[in-house]
Amino acid sequence: MSAAVVDVAADESDRLTTLTPSARAPAHGAFPPRAVPSSWPATSGGHDDVLELLSSVPYTRRTGSKNRRAVSVRLLLAWLAEQPGQTWQDRWLASGADAAGAKWRQVPARWLREHDQPGPGRHDALVAALPVAISADIVRPSLAWLIDGGAARGGLLLRALAASRDPDGFARLRAHCHADGGVSVVDGKQMLYRCALILAAKGGPLAQITVGDLVELFAAEDTVRASPPGARGKLYRILHELEILGPEAPTTLRVLGTAGQCTPEELIDRYRLSCRPIRDLLVDYLRERQPALDYTSVDSLAYYLGMRFWADIEAHHPQITSLDLPREVAEDWKRRLRTITKSTLSASGEKVKHTVERINYRECLTPVRAFYLDLAQWAVEDPARWGPWVVPCPVGAEEVNRKKAKRHRKARMDARTRDRLPVLPALLRSLDERRKSTQALLHAGRRAQPGQAFTDAGTTLTRSVLGERSTSDRVLADDPDTGKRRDLSREEDHAFWSWAIVEVLRATGVRVEELLELSHHSLVQYRLPTTGELIPLLQIAPSKTDTERLLVVSPDLADVLSTIICRVRDQSGAVPLVVAYDGRERIWSAPTPLLFQRRIGAENRPIPTGGVGHLLSEALAHTGLRDPVDGQPLHFTPHDFRRIFITDAILNGLPPHIAQVIAGHRDINVTLGYKAIYPEEAIQAHRAFLARRRALRPSEEYRLPTDEEWEEFLGHFERRKVSTGPYLSGCDETPRSPGSTPRVGRDRRQSREQQQDSHPLR
Repeated sequence: MSAAVVDVAADESDRLTTLTPSARAPAHGAFPPRAVPSSWPATSGGHDDVLELLSSVPYTRRTGSKNRRAVSVRLLLAWLAEQPGQTWQDRWLASGADAAGAKWRQVPARWLREHDQPGPGRHDALVAALPVAISADIVRPSLAWLIDGGAARGGLLLRALAASRDPDGFARLRAHCHADGGVSVVDGKQMLYRCALILAAKGGPLAQITVGDLVELFAAEDTVRASPPGARGKLYRILHELEILGPEAPTTLRVLGTAGQCTPEELIDRYRLSCRPIRDLLVDYLRERQPALDYTSVDSLAYYLGMRFWADIEAHHPQITSLDLPREVAEDWKRRLRTITKSTLSASGEKVKHTVERINYRECLTPVRAFYLDLAQWAVEDPARWGPWVVPCPVGAEEVNRKKAKRHRKARMDARTRDRLPVLPALLRSLDERRKSTQALLHAGRRAQPGQAFTDAGTTLTRSVLGERSTSDRVLADDPDTGKRRDLSREEDHAFWSWAIVEVLRATGVRVEELLELSHHSLVQYRLPTTGELIPLLQIAPSKTDTERLLVVSPDLADVLSTIICRVRDQSGAVPLVVAYDGRERIWSAPTPLLFQRRIGAENRPIPTGGVGHLLSEALAHTGLRDPVDGQPLHFTPHDFRRIFITDAILNGLPPHIAQVIAGHRDINVTLGYKAIYPEEAIQAHRAFLARRRALRPSEEYRLPTDEEWEEFLGHFERRKVSTGPYLSGCDETPRSPGSTPRVGRDRRQSREQQQDSHPLR
């Protein structure tokens, strides 16, 4: 696999790091940047005072450079002095150099030509004096000017600021970057330069940098040129660890990259509805329902009503502006709602689109029917507000009856479980073998030198030769057979977490959100009061049903959890604290020692829900398992392991009510719905029931059938064939009259009469 392929889990986290325009607004609101005042003491100084200041230590240190610095400063001050304004900052802005950006040097060059002082020497001297004036806080250029090339001599500006503005702060920052193992030399220089830009534009020392200053800097960088989001996260983390950003600052920059929960107006406006009265009605309806629902339910309701219902009506019937839909319009909408277009891979590997039935069709109809009925009920209480919207509902009660759909879903899920339960041992074995093989290949690659070939388990690769400025600690290798570059670190990381996720899911049956919320604190102990034996337990945090539960940790599960903990521990032996983002509720959790966390760049990040699905799909692709129904690669979802766990537990003798407690269901019927029914199970249970009943009743009531009787009974199955015509039978091919009794019927009737005559009670 190419090293250029971006990890899905890392990519999802990096999207949270990049501050999009929609995410900058709440970030600016909660953490506003420092405002630049119109005047401050340094910029209000006189000409002679500024000249003396910039010509002295620490702005000039070398012997003999004082005169040269004085010449440069005189040129700069002479140019600015001719500009209108009361302060040097006013004159700088009035000169037009700040607005010129990267072309600002043309402004003083034109002034030199007008004053008969052309020449590269004098122009360079004037340009060299500007970073010194910035470090002395005489002028404060804008961030856009600094990023767009105004501070092309970044090294001179950084050295001037580090020597004069805040030498202790820059020394502390440089030492912390050097001691941090996740910050390379290049990253450290970039961090120092970015901090220098903030000080140049905002003034003050490093200790005064705020979260808003960083957000404003990143926004300016996005406007001028793109920058790596990972470097931003490192800068934020370093400043946060140095306690520069303040106690109210979030622990990670990714928190600022999310917009948080949307208002009902924002939820509906996502779909750009044209009919303003309907749009306002949907907003009012969501606002009315919001107090009784969580955010996920409100978001889903906005999706069904705004997107699936009214946006579809407007797209196909733009003339409709009322909820009173004509019959043909409602029928067209429901017909479109029944199907969905899906893409599958053909045998040749091409994507083929085809239309299939929408599984949750009735789940889309139910919110629409509830919407109409709620309006009718609310109109009784507040007729002025809701009465004008009361119209007949286009969705009937029989259309939202889900009994048949639930039976179909039960049958579909049972078939899915029966297909996947037998292949579970093969899946576990394949994941364990892949985990060990990728780990061995990674160790072999680390021992090899760049450009050196290495072999492990019959696989020969060559350690990739990276550039001198490369800071990645990943192990890359080139495959001589395919010519592709493989990221061995990524392969080993994915193989390990795929194995860990499947092992924990199949051993506990927890939901995927409960899996990702497992932390080091989830491992607890219970001492039996009778024997004093310690029982390890796994504490599952409340999730869907808001019910906490405890699971017994088996030896196999204990080994898996121990392996995970050993992997995520840091150098101090503790599990790092990370913050997780709930994509459904759009909230961030408190720092927690989560077990399912990975090292992404220079920080530890929790595995997101989308990352779990990607890891499972990638792991199953390596197993080669196929779906017996359509022949496509077998696909597992995290919830499949929950159904498999409940089915396997009950089949092996666990009482259903205990399985209900372990699974965290409020209703035992839900637990039984997860359990797949096997024909063999019903057959064996029925035979056992017959044996028990026969053993309890008197033996004289039963007799063993003779061989002839049993053969006669089994012969019925052989003779039962499909008729080939109205007067022909597969058992009797001679023509018969319409009123005659078929031979098969006569045989069955005679057999029943013989059995009744031979019964002991008769």
